Formats: sequence, structure tokens, C-alpha cells
Amino acid sequence: MGNEKNQAALDYHATPAPGKVSVIPTKPCVTQQDLAMAYTPGVAVPCLEIKARPEDVWKYTAKGNLVAVVSDGTAVLGLGNIGPEAGIPVMEGKAVLFKRFADIDSVPLCIGKVFQSNGRTDPAKLIAVTECLEPCFGGINLEDIASPACFEVEQTLKKRMNIPVFHDDQHGTAIISLAAILNATKLLGKKMEDLRFVVNGAGAAGISCSELYITAGARRENFIMCDSKGVIYEGRGNLTPEKQRFAAKTDKRTLAEAMVGADVFLGLSVGNCVTKEMVRSMNKGAIIFAMANPVPEIFPADAYEAGAAVVGTGRTDFPNQINNVLGFPGIFRGALDVRATDINEAMKLAAAHALTEVAEMKVDPDTFKALEIAYPKDAAAGMFNGDNPLSLNYVIPKPFDPRVVPHVARKVAEAAMQSGVATIRIDDLDAYEASVRVRIQKSNSL
Repeated sequence: MGNEKNQAALDYHATPAPGKVSVIPTKPCVTQQDLAMAYTPGVAVPCLEIKARPEDVWKYTAKGNLVAVVSDGTAVLGLGNIGPEAGIPVMEGKAVLFKRFADIDSVPLCIGKVFQSNGRTDPAKLIAVTECLEPCFGGINLEDIASPACFEVEQTLKKRMNIPVFHDDQHGTAIISLAAILNATKLLGKKMEDLRFVVNGAGAAGISCSELYITAGARRENFIMCDSKGVIYEGRGNLTPEKQRFAAKTDKRTLAEAMVGADVFLGLSVGNCVTKEMVRSMNKGAIIFAMANPVPEIFPADAYEAGAAVVGTGRTDFPNQINNVLGFPGIFRGALDVRATDINEAMKLAAAHALTEVAEMKVDPDTFKALEIAYPKDAAAGMFNGDNPLSLNYVIPKPFDPRVVPHVARKVAEAAMQSGVATIRIDDLDAYEASVRVRIQKSNSL
């Protein structure tokens, strides 16, 4: 960014008050009676009720709508291991998105003193801190924790905690990109089980994306994964257990070699590492998701010129943006509303299918108004027109589409109930979906 944009970003975070979040009471505290209810002596009554019936914590505290955004600052955006203090603005930003898109309250928690002598995460320390948060929070959003520690941290916490634990860097990108792939294959007449994948970037997101695609029907033997040393192949030494699962039986060693005959390229790596020649070597109807930020692995214009059929990036200024805000707000909204004890594979798949459905829905007038305000050029170009607006430039919905979070929440809640991790039931899912939309609109009008 230029100096002017840098200063604008700094000013945004510094004024009128430092940071982006604050705590706002949900009850009045203006009279002596209010004070007596909010604190002593009145507060003792719910305390004793919860002591007698621990499940009443959901009834008398904010736990049911409160998520902890937990990070140790070891893998922040594309900035790397910048430490917990430097990671706070990102976690505050995540809290803003939770509130804006799903009316979920959240607390940024950047954890220090959980590192080994080499500066890497000590999983046991981060696990110990995070599992102690369960009394206060209805869910845990893990964020920007470096691989491979992130895998152990999430899997251990999911076993030890009775509230949803979700590492968004792994699963958010996986869910949203899966939705885009499913809709792209519909348009291109391809089948998931036939697709040949090249995944460039073997960190948390790349591995989790690949695993979810396999759960959705892709075949493990159709994946070639690359890291900074090239193709991950059988016999290559010093592989983590997560990478070992993707060690391919192949004589290909470079990204360029891997791209030949591929159907899907998934980039979670570095900018400008894919050439037009690589795209030309792929199968007809190639799908390119180049998600490095701010510079993608290949720019959309170049990918299209080389013959790609569907191109997506992580940027707002190109079509088919793979943006995690399409996922985590609705996923947590649905999980919280049925008081789920986990976010499992069924719920992740349900979120992906919810996104595919929204992209295919006819846009109602109220939704069109919102989309026209947020995306005037796309609206003017007719992107949202027709009974089914799905197209090669619109394989996933837009982040500011007001139907996204309610529909994702509905499908996630339904999957939680069907898979046995919900502790309360929602009987009328149509009414629930409508109520979530109203709730978010009301929250944003305050």
C-alpha cells in the first residue's frame, strides 16, 4: 500500500478511540435499583441458580452468543509470525465481522508465553490456556496459528471441550472454495470424483481444503500437493503426518509438471508463481482459485487469456471472491443457536451446500437492493438477474448478500441436529432462517 493508504489504515484504527471493538451493556444501569440488579446483591441470585443447575449458565449469562477469537500470532494473514500483540488488530477485525454479519459477540484473545525456544507454538501450552475458557464462551474460533501446531491444537481441543472449536484458517477457505467448485462443476458438466487437483501450499488451509474436497467426493489419488520444495511425493523425507497423507505416486517434481492435465488449481501460496503456460497445460474447462493476497498466484485476466473457465481469488476487486466471511458467521450462528457441542464434517458440508444454493436462488427485491448498494457494477452488469443467476463469474454468493448467513446458519443447525451434536432443537427451520435475517438487520440498524 502507498503511504496515503497506510496512513488512512492507521487513522482508522487509532481514532476516535484506539482499536475496533468495545463492550456495550445489554441491560440498563442508570438507577440505584439497576445497580442492585446488575451487581450486588441481585447478582447473587443467578449465581446460586447456576451453582445449583450449571446448564443455567446459558440462561443467565452471555455465553450463548459469545465466541472467543483465539490466536498466538504465529501465522497472521500473509505477514507470518508477528507475535500476539501485532495480531490483535486482525482478531479485533474478526470480532467486527462476527457482529456485523451474524450478530455474534466475540472477544479477541491473543495469547502470549505459549512458545518454544525456537519461537514456534508449544501446542500443549496453547491448548491448556484455551480449554480453560469454556465456562465463559459458547464457541472457540481459532485464528492465525501456524502449521503444524494448529492441527494438534484444534483436534485436542475438540476432544476436550464441549463447545464448538473451529480453526477458520483451515476450514473456512475449505468450505467456501468447495461451494465454488461444486457450482463450477455444475456449469462445466464435470464430476467431483473425476477432477484432478493441484494444491500449491501445504499449510493448514491447503491440507484442510483437500481433506474436505475428499469428504465431498473427490479422490485422494487425484491430488498433487506442492510446498516450497516442490511436489510432495512418496518417498520424500521429512514430511509431517498431514503432508504424508498427500504424498503422491508420481514422477512429477515441480509445480509446472504437476499442472499438466489438471482440472483444478488451488493456490494458497505466493503471488505470481503460476504462468499462462501452466494454465494452458491444464484440461479444458480449468478451474483456478488463486488465493494468495494481495498478489494472487496468477491474475484473473492472465488465467482467462490462457483458457481458464472459472477463476476466483481472495480479493474483493475480482469475481468469485473466496472470502471466509461467507462461512464463519453463519456457521457459528447456526452452531450457537442449537447449542452444538462441535462443528463436525456434516456441518461443514452443510455450510458449503448452503452457499451453492444461495448462488442459484432467484434474487428477491430486498436482496437486490442490498446487492446493488454493495456491488453496483455487478448489479448493473446483470450478475444477479434471472431465476438462476449462477454463472462462471458468479459461482459463489457475495459477502454482503443478506441471505448468506441466515441460510448457512439454517443448514448448519439442521446438520447439527441430524448428526447428534445439537443440545436444543429448532422445529421450524423456515421460521428460524427468516428470524436470523431479521435479527441481523435489527443489529445493524442500532
